[in-house]
Amino acid sequence: MNLPNPLIPGFNPDPSIVKVGSDYYLATSTFEYLPGIPVYHSTDLVNWARIGHVVDREGQLDSRDVPTLGGAWAPTIRFHNGLFYVAVTDAMARGTLVFTAKDPAGPWSEGLVIEGAIGIDQDVAWDDDGTAYMTYSGLDTVTGSFGEHGGILQVRVDLEAGKALEEPRSVWSGTGLMFPEAPHLYKRGDYWYLMIAEGGTERGHSVSIARGTSPAGPFESNPANPILSARSTDRPIQNTGHGDLVETPDGGWAMVLLGMRPKGMTRAFSALGRETFITPVTWVDGWPVAEPVILNPREGGNAFQDDFADAELDGGWIAVRRFPGAFASTEKVPGRLTLTSDCTGLDDARPAFLGRRQQYQVDTIAALVDVGGSSASESGSGGLAVRYDEAHHYSIETDGTTVTARARVSTIEQTWTHPAPGRSVELRIETREPNPDNAVGSLSSDTIALQAVIDGQPVTLAELDGRYLSAETAASFTGRVAGVFASAGTVAFDWFRSEGREPR
Repeated sequence: MNLPNPLIPGFNPDPSIVKVGSDYYLATSTFEYLPGIPVYHSTDLVNWARIGHVVDREGQLDSRDVPTLGGAWAPTIRFHNGLFYVAVTDAMARGTLVFTAKDPAGPWSEGLVIEGAIGIDQDVAWDDDGTAYMTYSGLDTVTGSFGEHGGILQVRVDLEAGKALEEPRSVWSGTGLMFPEAPHLYKRGDYWYLMIAEGGTERGHSVSIARGTSPAGPFESNPANPILSARSTDRPIQNTGHGDLVETPDGGWAMVLLGMRPKGMTRAFSALGRETFITPVTWVDGWPVAEPVILNPREGGNAFQDDFADAELDGGWIAVRRFPGAFASTEKVPGRLTLTSDCTGLDDARPAFLGRRQQYQVDTIAALVDVGGSSASESGSGGLAVRYDEAHHYSIETDGTTVTARARVSTIEQTWTHPAPGRSVELRIETREPNPDNAVGSLSSDTIALQAVIDGQPVTLAELDGRYLSAETAASFTGRVAGVFASAGTVAFDWFRSEGREPR
């Protein structure tokens, strides 16, 4: 198979996959963004479409006050007896949850809390008599005991009553590398296989596996562990780990996993964060052998345009710690997107920001922004932003009088201004390849230009180093999300466009 890589680009970490008949369903983490846990569908493992979200309404996650890095961590999607299951951590909030649905496109259940199974990266599997086993990583994100890690734990669970049926027991926790996590339990032939990630989700990330004759172990470690890692290599895809195994349409096997594409001379900055990749797997002497993860971008890039003609927003739009409908509407002014700020800006926990995952290393977004009002005192303020979190974002906005470009990097902030041509103005943010002609440029991931179109010509207010909006600098678990925002009053957008490609 000619497998594309990345398989699902942009902020799509911790992938889990299930095959049901000839259909494949894949889910990824979303942390503090809502709607949460997208579900993608494919019939060939190559072409994927988002068909819905597990979390699409209030109450399913307790996201309103979670800190950055909190929220939906590492879902596992499975199918059993006619029902789809997603086991997930609502980190720093509700804890261990299991969602169910008859249709993976939704609607999904409210989310059942599993008492007695506190941890992260929950996996669920069933033995031949229907007993459900939950295997997870022993990090407590509920009571705040972050300094302790219990290794890989397992309990038998009652998925109707929402409780563990026994005290958690320690099972195989890897080869001794740091932070064993992301367990998945499989039955193949005479063996149960326990596959985990270890080495941390950074450059040392890896996949290891063990097997036994019972889902509860004991487990024998594969002598060839780790079976997959990019550490200390020159491969363009690094941090490879957190894998899930699946049968391919041709009868073979593959692993979906997360990885990152660091750029710059020292390959130190990953603008798009953790993405979903795939690699072939063969079985030798009863053990899986994973091939190195090879970069194979899809040809042609991608263009997206939203004229906001539909009553419902396109499902690719996401917001921070609240659903888009709390502040965004395409019905208030038909044919326009309106955002209403509640006096929050991009530095706040719940900004009036509506974004889309940046999927390409070279990308341009643009929008026609109308701040409204007949005078400056009546107009709103808003524009475009590229966001990693509330402390790391670049933006350009207008209030009808002034266009302001702004860079926020941790506790450092700088602004640049230009007179606005009117209350309606086209704004742009261009993500460009870095300048290799100087030492600083060659070290960075990319360059980000903040622009306003004035008298038909783009005027660049600021050209910024992109490395400060990267996973390594921001230290967030997400990725770049680019879109529109309002910082004051109500702002209307006639259209939004994005166009991306891979570097040449």
